[in-house]
Amino acid sequence: MRSILKYLTQYRWFIVLVLILTLLGSLLELLLPTLMAQVVDIGIVNEDVPYMLQMGGWMLVCSILAILLSITSSFFATRVALGFGKDIRKSLFVHVEKLSVEEYERIGAASLITRTTNDVKQVQDVMNMMLRMMTRAPLMLIGGIILAVSRDAGLSLIFLGALPVLAITIFFISKKAIPLFSVLQQKTDRLNLILRENLNGIRVIRAFNREETEQKRFNSANEEFRDTGIRVNQIMSFLFPLMMLIMNFTNVAIVWFGAIRIEQGLMEVGNLIAFIQYAMMILMSLIMLSFGFIMIPRAQASAKRINEVLNMKPSIVDQDSNSTKKTFSSSGVVTFDSVNFRFENAEKLVLEQIDFEAKPGKMTAIIGSTGSGKSTLLHLIPRFFDVEAGSVSIDGVDVRSIKQEALRKQIGFVPQKATLFTGTVAENMRVGKKDATDEEIKEALKIAQAYDFVMEKEDGLNSVIDKSGANLSGGQKQRLSIARAILRKASIYLFDDSFSALDYKTDARLRKELKTHLKNSTFIVVAQRVSSIKDADQIIVINEGKMVGKGTHEELLVDNIIYQEIVRSQSSEEESA
Repeated sequence: MRSILKYLTQYRWFIVLVLILTLLGSLLELLLPTLMAQVVDIGIVNEDVPYMLQMGGWMLVCSILAILLSITSSFFATRVALGFGKDIRKSLFVHVEKLSVEEYERIGAASLITRTTNDVKQVQDVMNMMLRMMTRAPLMLIGGIILAVSRDAGLSLIFLGALPVLAITIFFISKKAIPLFSVLQQKTDRLNLILRENLNGIRVIRAFNREETEQKRFNSANEEFRDTGIRVNQIMSFLFPLMMLIMNFTNVAIVWFGAIRIEQGLMEVGNLIAFIQYAMMILMSLIMLSFGFIMIPRAQASAKRINEVLNMKPSIVDQDSNSTKKTFSSSGVVTFDSVNFRFENAEKLVLEQIDFEAKPGKMTAIIGSTGSGKSTLLHLIPRFFDVEAGSVSIDGVDVRSIKQEALRKQIGFVPQKATLFTGTVAENMRVGKKDATDEEIKEALKIAQAYDFVMEKEDGLNSVIDKSGANLSGGQKQRLSIARAILRKASIYLFDDSFSALDYKTDARLRKELKTHLKNSTFIVVAQRVSSIKDADQIIVINEGKMVGKGTHEELLVDNIIYQEIVRSQSSEEESA
């Protein structure tokens, strides 16, 4: 919790203002019982109406001022808490954007969403409560005790019996409830994970008639969350009744012994009334503090989860040295030199001894069976992962020696799964180049064979794309993703199985346009279909992470068994011959 309090630094003057307003408001509230005692002991006893009106007027003024100060204090406290939450959410989002794929997958999307929303909300609410209640409660507690003792020190001994009982009650309930708050957050993670998987995979679930199974899975997680929540609230539900019971017994004891002292002439009626009010202030302050002490551990559990993300160091970082290239202009020569790679905590290498060179104006294709490491190989170029041994270099410069931003400016990347964002076609295209003109966008769409279907829409470039491109076909999404990369005018283009949803005719036209308009760039293409890469200048054959062949389509057909098997599996016997 302490480590995220640094986000309060910019709000320190507002916090000081809240403390001052709270102090003034508390002093005015503490003054009210004293004024009431004077009304009773002087005004009523002496039947002095002008004095009663005067004291009553002062009580009214104090009450109005206390209300105004409380409202103003609450306004600034809420402003600080909401700003505090906003800053943490922003830091989380920015930090997650910097994490590599490994760290992202280690935590999981569902948990990251929970930490950015629910956990931040818990911390934000506790901060608001601390500024509003936890600053007021100690002032009222200390002030109430001082004024109660000043009224009657003997009667104040009642607190010696009431306060320990109250403290023990709070301690035992807190001890039972606090561990369950962390469990509740974990159940929230689980619930969000299942919900997110179901929403993303709704078509698969319906296609395989798995609705009932998924309902049971969701209900199980939902019931676990419910049961934990009920258990927490059952424990917490004992707190308030027990506190009220202690308060009422304390009140009865004060009235009982106070009446005896009045009868003995040791105390006046007004003083007893004031003492009861101060006693209620003391006990209510303890209740407010107890709620604070219970909520703070819950916020600490959430803060720990937030800090777990914020303290996570990205595995892919720019080298802090004078040799690091902050700007980089590439001609596009990509070289793999004895590259080995394995995922974190994996026993087996994913890629082993990969050696090849891709040159500008040439297409390098990578083909192999599913899971052979083709996409992973491609991801090493923009440094989504770092090699374990060997090197990946561009124009002879190791990619690890280039600032990530400068490196990725030289690359047009089309991922295996076409990812589009909610917004217009033009807005999605400008993800590739933020200052692109409409003419540049149209040119890229034409090369990617996406111009016709975009312009057929009523709003053209301003047509809205639904979440994840839900209102587009798979082939349309792929073509828009390709157009977005083309718009970048990069020296290196990486296509990760980006033609799989295209028909053969569109695929052929697209490859022809790419070769014509982007002839000075380096093309590295991962493909499943031989027809998409048979015209490539060189084809790299990958099998179980190892490079088992390199050459043209004709060369590999002659002397590479693995490539022959791939071709045979995709062709008829006549075409293979």
